[in-house]
Amino acid sequence: MNQRQILQAMSGLMAGMFVAILAGTVVSNALPTIIADLGASQSSYTWVVTAELLAMTATVPLWGKLSDLFNKKLLLQASLLMFVIGSLLAGFSHDTTLLIFSRVVQGIGAGGLTALAQVVMAAIIPPRELGKYSGIFGAVFAVGTVAGPLIGGVLVDTDWLGWRWCFFIGVPFALLAILLLQRTLKLPTVKRQVKIDWLGAFLIVAGVCALLIWVSLAGNQFDWASWQTAALVIGGVLLLGLAVLVEARTDEPVIPLDIFKNRTVTLTTVASLLVGVAMFGGTVFLSQYFQVSLGKSPTVAGLMSLPMILGLLVSSTVAGQLISRTGKWKSYLVAGAVVMTVGLALLSLIDADTHFGLLSLYMAVLGVGVGMLMQNLVLAAQNDVPAAELGAATSVLSFFRSMGGTIGTSVLGAILANRVASEMTKGLEKAGAAGGAEGGSGGGAHSVPDMSTLPAPMREIVQHAYGVATADLFLVATPFALLALVAVVFIKEKPLKTTSGMERLAEEAAAGAPVTVPAQRSGDTASKADSGPASPVG
Repeated sequence: MNQRQILQAMSGLMAGMFVAILAGTVVSNALPTIIADLGASQSSYTWVVTAELLAMTATVPLWGKLSDLFNKKLLLQASLLMFVIGSLLAGFSHDTTLLIFSRVVQGIGAGGLTALAQVVMAAIIPPRELGKYSGIFGAVFAVGTVAGPLIGGVLVDTDWLGWRWCFFIGVPFALLAILLLQRTLKLPTVKRQVKIDWLGAFLIVAGVCALLIWVSLAGNQFDWASWQTAALVIGGVLLLGLAVLVEARTDEPVIPLDIFKNRTVTLTTVASLLVGVAMFGGTVFLSQYFQVSLGKSPTVAGLMSLPMILGLLVSSTVAGQLISRTGKWKSYLVAGAVVMTVGLALLSLIDADTHFGLLSLYMAVLGVGVGMLMQNLVLAAQNDVPAAELGAATSVLSFFRSMGGTIGTSVLGAILANRVASEMTKGLEKAGAAGGAEGGSGGGAHSVPDMSTLPAPMREIVQHAYGVATADLFLVATPFALLALVAVVFIKEKPLKTTSGMERLAEEAAAGAPVTVPAQRSGDTASKADSGPASPVG
């Protein structure tokens, strides 16, 4: 594909990525309102976020493996369709049970978008050239991340629309992405015997879900030291142990264990897991801090995240261009990990009285670090694996990053709830309120307060509690970023390849399975391609 064809194909990819980002960010500022409107608890607030992350995490390796076996375009379109169904269900939810279920459906679709967009990019663009397009990735990420909270805030603040439109608004973008992909994306299909490891897939999903449900509920629905903890942990470990045995013996494993023999893949996987814990676990509660602790409206809260997004956009674009120009990438990984660690440490100093200028600086530092680090971890891994394993390697990194985010969100959400309860109890006792402990553990600990209905003295106590608790989250996240830095330091820098994944696949297929090239009509599907004559590519 020439540059014009690549840019055309990227239009559909970017529309799909925009949908995935918008679905997560448009809800962030609306969640306090949604949870209050549905009469739900702080635990439900965490679950609405965690449900999508959990479903996305569990299904990412499945999507990645399927991309190595089936037509990538059809898989992308299927994941977008799942997203549409989940969004419609969420918009029509009247209780948290249906809302959480709809977020699971959205998460399955997001898992496909997360894994497949990067797989397709690696398939059509050489690693050495990927940096040139990182600015487009960064721009879409920035627009989706900035526009999402703003749109969500406006929808929540507009009486005749309301929070339900936070879910409906992504549907036309998803449908547009499906149409654009059908018209613009053309990929060769490897014609080979397909065998899906259903048992391994089931064991991986079940084991991961058991452990993630444990970290989500422990300390809230039941004690950390309880029979529920023992059942979920032992069950999850046994299921994952069986999954390893199955994956080691099957011909087409969901997660090929051999790729972990590759030092680059192993270290980037570890770093991705730690980045997920540090980055997503801390920042997912920032919107709640803006609205509850700082007393801002949902719309203003959306604007307040702008410094972090701008830092991410600038650093990812500049680093990508420099990497394409020089072919050197490790220094940007190390610098990104250092800056991200510093940003998290600075954010651990915030409270209810932090000046917005200082807060903006801290968020910008964090954004710069994440921009240099996150996307380039994927680049390093994709550059160092055979083309036939691009899908598996990319999805493994996405899987562990998502798992880190899910674990981080769940654990840090529990820490937030407990710290808020503790600080509110202290505040009420200091104010001389009778039943301070009851106040701290009742409304304050387990429900998200509606700040507009609280009297001034109580509002100050709640703002202080959420300020202190949010700072604690970033303090807990900082060591994970430091460990990610250690992992990145040990990655060995290798020259970036100058051929795309499809070109590499053709070279590898010359010694094995033949490659079938689809007809040149943009609407052709994999089935049409497979029915045509095999022809060499390269």
